[in-house]
Amino acid sequence: MADLRSGNPTLNNRVFQREGVSYGDAMTINGTVHKTGFLLLCVVATAAWSWNQFTKSDNPGAIAPLIAVGAIGGFIAALVTVFKKNWSPITAPIYALLEGLVLGGVSSLFEARYPGVAIQAVSLTFGTLFVLLLAYRSGLIRATEKFKMGVVAATGAVALFYFVTFILGFFGVRLTSIYGSGPIGIGFSVVVVIIAALNLVLDFDLIEQGAYSGAPKYMEWYAGFALMVTLIWLYLEILRLLAKLRNNRD
Repeated sequence: MADLRSGNPTLNNRVFQREGVSYGDAMTINGTVHKTGFLLLCVVATAAWSWNQFTKSDNPGAIAPLIAVGAIGGFIAALVTVFKKNWSPITAPIYALLEGLVLGGVSSLFEARYPGVAIQAVSLTFGTLFVLLLAYRSGLIRATEKFKMGVVAATGAVALFYFVTFILGFFGVRLTSIYGSGPIGIGFSVVVVIIAALNLVLDFDLIEQGAYSGAPKYMEWYAGFALMVTLIWLYLEILRLLAKLRNNRD
């Protein structure tokens, strides 16, 4: 089988090969779609609840603990899922529920400052998903080895940049031009949104290969989890970009 790669760290080049071939029920594309849909419902449910907590109190402090619990808990659940893929039928929904707390809380804060921005970000995220899925299924975009390597390299560069800036923040160093609402900041966000979106193409390819190779049934949950990781990243980056555009316009 060809060497498969994904910029999404949850779907690396040997995920399905390591899991082997199933001798019982095998992974299918339809099954993965259903699992992904369930995980999305989990995210929406807790996001709506978290959003409602802010709406009732109109106090950022009321949802700060929810965001913190969701972020830390979601990170732990993601790590467990990555290293224990056969646990994904349990850990993937837990991850989705926890990340929903983060998305609902963060979205409500952005919405309070930029009315209408949350629904715009949701629409653009799912619009991007469907357009890229259509392009992939029609063969307009192909996950060639060069394409994969380019997206992997770009994703790694973004991850390294975020890590370095996070560390620099402890020393009082702020890259205001990158995170600001000027042309450089907006341009950076556009590039990151494009990179996040292209990761969806790699995820589609990996899921298709997993189904064709007869991966174990639980890999449907894992693949759904991987797609959620990419979608959540894409949504947050789009939300940030829209906020920068609003600030720049004002």
